[in-house]
Amino acid sequence: MESLFPLEPVWPEGFAYHPDFIPVQEEKELLQVISTLSLHAMQFQGFEAKRKVASFGYDWSFEKRVLTKGKEIPEGFQALVTKCAAYLSITVQDIAELLVTEYPPGSVINWHRDAPPFDVIAGISLLSDCTFKLRPYEKAKQGRGSVISLPVKRRSLYIIRGAARTNWQHSTAPVKTKRYSITLRTLKS
Repeated sequence: MESLFPLEPVWPEGFAYHPDFIPVQEEKELLQVISTLSLHAMQFQGFEAKRKVASFGYDWSFEKRVLTKGKEIPEGFQALVTKCAAYLSITVQDIAELLVTEYPPGSVINWHRDAPPFDVIAGISLLSDCTFKLRPYEKAKQGRGSVISLPVKRRSLYIIRGAARTNWQHSTAPVKTKRYSITLRTLKS
């Protein structure tokens, strides 16, 4: 007999997903702000990724493995920063980095945990959906077991903190159409 109540996915402790976090009009406004930014190719350990980025607040150098103070977060993102901070029950000042990423068709993010100085991660997907994947960090060397996949819809919010941040890796599958994300990060205490 089919259940009347579909099973909710079992997420790692500290992971949360919230569809329709922002309305359509707010997405349009954020895409307008993004269109004014100068995005540059992401550099990662000597390689140029397909995706383009612009970082504000603090910035992590993958080459030097250091955190430096960067450009101020543009005013056009302040309403989103305020909304996310309230949702996370933190102060606006706790948001240390805002990263805008453009994913052209076919681009991915490979398995990783975010840079060591960062703590809570909040991501907002814009313009198109993607497939987000999680796997335990300890099992990463053992193959594909224990991978959790979920569709991340445009205008949604995902949050990674606690055990999901320290004990799990995440990645995205290749996107079919251009996608933007805005990633907000706090610093470890």
